[in-house]
Amino acid sequence: MGSCCSVRIKAESPLHNGVNSTCGNKDGNDLSSSSRKVPSVSVPQTPWTDLLAKLYICLDSGVNSTCGNKDGNDLSSSSRKLPSVSVPQTPRTEGEIIQSSNLKSFSFNELKTATRNFRPDSVLGEGGFGCVFKGWIDEDSFAAAKPGTGMIIAVKRLNQEGIQGHKEWLAEINYLGQLHHPNLVKLIGYCLEDDHRLLVYEFMARGSLENHLFRRASYVQPLSWNHRMKIALGAAKGIAFLHSDSVKVIYRDVKTSNILLDSNYDVKLSDFGLAKDGPENDRSHVSTRVMGTYGYAAPEYMITGN
Repeated sequence: MGSCCSVRIKAESPLHNGVNSTCGNKDGNDLSSSSRKVPSVSVPQTPWTDLLAKLYICLDSGVNSTCGNKDGNDLSSSSRKLPSVSVPQTPRTEGEIIQSSNLKSFSFNELKTATRNFRPDSVLGEGGFGCVFKGWIDEDSFAAAKPGTGMIIAVKRLNQEGIQGHKEWLAEINYLGQLHHPNLVKLIGYCLEDDHRLLVYEFMARGSLENHLFRRASYVQPLSWNHRMKIALGAAKGIAFLHSDSVKVIYRDVKTSNILLDSNYDVKLSDFGLAKDGPENDRSHVSTRVMGTYGYAAPEYMITGN
């Protein structure tokens, strides 16, 4: 998108730190001006959401030199239809959110058994919320299963000393418990027991896009051009669905570590802890504290909070 806008963001110290020994970094922190100085930027004339929509349209219609149809005409969003999807209601209280989610309620001991007592060698990754562990459950009963049997799951456990907490845990249930789309990760269940807050997701065999782009290891092979285009299209479709008139959800945390890949390199967007309901009625935007990760947030949003 270099030809569309010239944006350079230089943060004092990026909050996106990757996996470390403490299994809890500072991803997804508050980027408000009260806690960080916002660097000077050149604001693009075309909002990044419009650019993403164009990417979705261009890729879905076949990539060519004109990024349009066979006559070279612009393919506006009015000429394309998004797939049919489930649209969430908007419950407000904790009880309403949990009851309306239709998710499996796990006990802490069930998830402790499924992950082999949260063993360090079963850690899949970590972020501001906490560590993500690999586990196994029975496909039918969802009871804990022996390693290598049943269905593989990813269990995210809240780091009680981390920067994110119950609010983000509840936001995940609110959105992923009701939104269903091929390009959103599937939330299977949750655990709410004493001080324990956990979330159970489908397992994504190829991990995050971040690992494929930035991890330097012999077993990580460069992505082919076809895979790169497939991933770009899948991510754009997921975001287009969230921003559609029927859903109106602002994701607020688009970055490579939140773009997960299954065994076929199909994209699933994950981590909805910072998601927010979009504008309603005649409002054109939502005003918020600036949340997200430095280097990934849209510059016009960082400047205005809109």
